[in-house]
Amino acid sequence: MYVLLPPSETKAPGGDGPSLDLARLGFPELNPLRDRMIDRLTQLCADPVRARPALGVSARQDAEIAATAKLRTTPTMPALHRYTGVLYDQLDMATLLPAARARATERLLITSALFGLVRGGDPVPAYRFSAGSRLTGPGTVAARWRPDLTPVIATLDGLVVDLRSGAYAAFAPAREAVTVRVLSESVSGDPGSRSIVSHFSKAAKGRLARALVATRADVTDVPGVLRVARRAGLRVERTGEWSIDLVT
Repeated sequence: MYVLLPPSETKAPGGDGPSLDLARLGFPELNPLRDRMIDRLTQLCADPVRARPALGVSARQDAEIAATAKLRTTPTMPALHRYTGVLYDQLDMATLLPAARARATERLLITSALFGLVRGGDPVPAYRFSAGSRLTGPGTVAARWRPDLTPVIATLDGLVVDLRSGAYAAFAPAREAVTVRVLSESVSGDPGSRSIVSHFSKAAKGRLARALVATRADVTDVPGVLRVARRAGLRVERTGEWSIDLVT
């Protein structure tokens, strides 16, 4: 089983790993495009004034732009520790048992605007670059990755649970993957009414990802995902052949 995650715009600083070596990342077939994307991004970030609108940041984040310009030479750390934010807070790698951490580093796959797809244990530097960023040349970031990334995701063996946000799901389809929609149930107004949420969606998906790597069960189908989620105290409902609602 593999779980596809979105990245986070914010990254933990620093690291104690060696500088970036694309040969140490999973999915080496992506390295030619990774190399080109890094070249264009680091060249862009050499000029903060030009980089700010392209990356959607302000002058207050010039330190992140400067770090991105040097990303080939700065320290690395495992991707699951580099990415931060609500989803990764709920995943809480530090408190997983050793066996679960080992599963997470191999089975949690993060869609990245810069690297395409990385395993949770892959060593990556700090950088600023997202699906909404702009580089010189035609097409969006997603459109640039789609031809290379689609066949990589298609070759993943076993069940795939897709927890990516819409912006990162657009990088490449994951066919016959379990998709998860997070809904919030109203406690006032119309009883039982539900709505799609954003902030809480990230937290709920982080808890589900944690449950899926914490279990020792061999999860091979949608009923297996439901069983693991329910044992973790999550409220889930099957809504289609490959779709699940997670109700908060």
